Amino acid sequence: MRTPVRVGLFGLLGSGNLGNDGSLEAVLGYLRAEHPEAVVDALCGGPEVVSARYGIPATRLNWYSGEYRTASSVGAIAGKGLGKLVDAVRTAAWVRRHDVVIVPGMGVLEATLPLRPWGFPYSLFLLCASGRVFRTRVALVSVGASAISHRATRALVRWSARLATYRSFRGAMSRDAIRAMGVDTARDEVCPDLTFALPTPRASAPADPPGPVCVGVMDFHGGNDERARAEEIHRRYLDGTTQFVRALVEDGRPVRLLIGDELDAPVAAAILDAVGSPLVTAAEATSLADLMKEAAAADAVVATRYHNLVCAVKVGTPTLALSYSAKSDVLMAEMGLGAYCHPAREVDVDQLLEQFRALEKRSAELRRVLAERNLAAVRRVEHQLTALTASLFPATEAS
Repeated sequence: MRTPVRVGLFGLLGSGNLGNDGSLEAVLGYLRAEHPEAVVDALCGGPEVVSARYGIPATRLNWYSGEYRTASSVGAIAGKGLGKLVDAVRTAAWVRRHDVVIVPGMGVLEATLPLRPWGFPYSLFLLCASGRVFRTRVALVSVGASAISHRATRALVRWSARLATYRSFRGAMSRDAIRAMGVDTARDEVCPDLTFALPTPRASAPADPPGPVCVGVMDFHGGNDERARAEEIHRRYLDGTTQFVRALVEDGRPVRLLIGDELDAPVAAAILDAVGSPLVTAAEATSLADLMKEAAAADAVVATRYHNLVCAVKVGTPTLALSYSAKSDVLMAEMGLGAYCHPAREVDVDQLLEQFRALEKRSAELRRVLAERNLAAVRRVEHQLTALTASLFPATEAS
């Protein structure tokens, strides 16, 4: 009898980011359908959450529990430094126990948000280097990537990509960014975000009179190269989003605030407090399925976080992006909504309202476009997963 294939899942999973967990859910669904014999576990940011929610054993990604908190004392600095050495041993030992390790989606090769090289980029490098040493197949599946100016971060990302056995990207822009770093991407595929593989709830019929609007908020402080302006960027974003919500309320529209990461909760709370209207409520979403249900019940969605946008377009609801990254612009263009992007760094409320009203005027037409684009996206993700089986599970295919 053949030994079951041992599959590890790796990343900042179970850490409060619903998009990351949605990618995990999509890959788990694929493994359970196509490789039910596989023995699956995870090395991740929130092992307790992953084990409880998805029923697989999970181990904490970092030995030092304060890895993602700012080190403000000698003890914390020493703990982080020691943790880097311990994590090298722990990661290598974990990788060695597996035949395949999958990094499911996520922007693991990006620096579009503040990022330190010795945080997750270092963890990813340890994973990919250990895979080469122990001949464990490491797959970066439908991941996001971006141009990176910081030298150390760029080097760790470049080597991680080079050392991976398999790579695919959630957009041509991501593949081009890695190619520009000197990685040969000639054999790497581009496909939609993995979360397009998740079940889609049925969208509600548009209300008459106009119904609710979902506004997806984000704890946005700019990108990795904008740390000096972080507070200014955040203030402009929060003020502009609050004014937009207030304008919707003045038009009598119910507003549901969506968050995609637990870090976003204070932003939603600040808007609720500032607007002070019973027409504004915050959704208590704990998964992408919850976010999709909220978006499906809305007449329109205006959102910032990438996976809030994915959820909205996936259920076919007309959507406007408060865009903080080129990846959002690309997604919107691919889904036929390229005209409905507004910069998150420079929210102009009058212009945003004008774009929103134009979006709603084309609602019926855009719902038809989104239905067609979603069918195409699902087919491309299915093709991606078939290619993944051929690349990572050749023995299973041959049996």
